[in-house]
Amino acid sequence: MKIVRRIGVPPSARGSASGATCPDVFELSDGNFAVIGTEATAELRKELPADAGVADYERIVIVNRETLLRAKSDIPDA
Repeated sequence: MKIVRRIGVPPSARGSASGATCPDVFELSDGNFAVIGTEATAELRKELPADAGVADYERIVIVNRETLLRAKSDIPDA
């Protein structure tokens, strides 16, 4: 599995001084997406609706609104 491309704009275009430690979204070679965000599993697990869960190998991450909105136009419809 490899990163194929960034989805949206780089962190530097969203105001990051270094561009190295900010939320980001990437499309992977298998068609899935990888997200860099702030880990918040412990804080948000109890907030999940009854029909949602987090497996031992999964984490809830927070991606700021601007990152996701700026990625929207690059996310394929299918």
